Amino acid sequence: MNKRWKITIVGAGHVGATTAQLCAYKKLGNVVLIDVVEGIPQGKALDLMESAPLENFDMRVTGTNDYADTKDSDIVVITAGLPRKPGMTREDLRDVNAGIVKDVAEKVSAHSPNCFMIVVTNPVDTMTWVAMKYAKLAKNRVVGMAGVLDATRFRHFISLELGVSHGDVQAMVLGLHGEDMVPLPSHSSVSGIPLPELMSKERIADLCKRTQDGGAEIVKYLKTGSAYYAPASSVAQMVESVVRDKKRVLPCPVYLEGEYGLNGIFMGVPCVLGMNGVEKIIELEMTGEEKALLNKSADGVKKSVSQLKV
Repeated sequence: MNKRWKITIVGAGHVGATTAQLCAYKKLGNVVLIDVVEGIPQGKALDLMESAPLENFDMRVTGTNDYADTKDSDIVVITAGLPRKPGMTREDLRDVNAGIVKDVAEKVSAHSPNCFMIVVTNPVDTMTWVAMKYAKLAKNRVVGMAGVLDATRFRHFISLELGVSHGDVQAMVLGLHGEDMVPLPSHSSVSGIPLPELMSKERIADLCKRTQDGGAEIVKYLKTGSAYYAPASSVAQMVESVVRDKKRVLPCPVYLEGEYGLNGIFMGVPCVLGMNGVEKIIELEMTGEEKALLNKSADGVKKSVSQLKV
């Protein structure tokens, strides 16, 4: 890898800071951590750099409050926004976070008009639509982080249930990031063995439900925050696929123009992520029930976008 990529992470909270840590430790590129609160990104960046001799990385991590320092970023990750609290849905955050994402997208794109943008802020399917609109980026250069996280949760629950290695479990989750997401047991397996051959429909339904409620389960435990280790790991996997042109097939909210019979919205579907961003959208064969659930999920995204106040 001859080029050293510049990765900007907007928001120095738990998700942003952990993403910066993983990008540095994986040696994916130089990282700029930016936040509106003075001192927080600078302090966390310095703390990370002081771990460099121990973790053996020579990437630079810098903290700033000035978007000028993000100039010519190759990848921009937006984590800025309010987190969920117990009893809140992702939609409760919509209008406040839409204003934040709009502001960030405009400022980032002014300094990095050719960046690849990954949106993490919830509700992510709607926020990714906001980001593309105000950053004025091509559809292949904007993607949401959700499907990777949902799928890794599903994989973990399958692994626990069957007592097998995570590395042997593959899982697919489509749709919006929320209670109406669509886990696909028909496209999930353990070492190639279809999931329905390994457990009952009832247990599969239980695991699907736990996956759909995965974020809320963590919020309930934490009480004053939301998940950040698995979300940050999910972002890092996406960044790595782009930086190293790995062309991983990952479920992500991407802009659909006819795929799966849907238009004009961001929805989680499998896609190929490489150096050129979203390089291909893959359409899966689905059962009638799965298609109905995906359409219901799409209706939720359309409603959310239609109610935006930005």
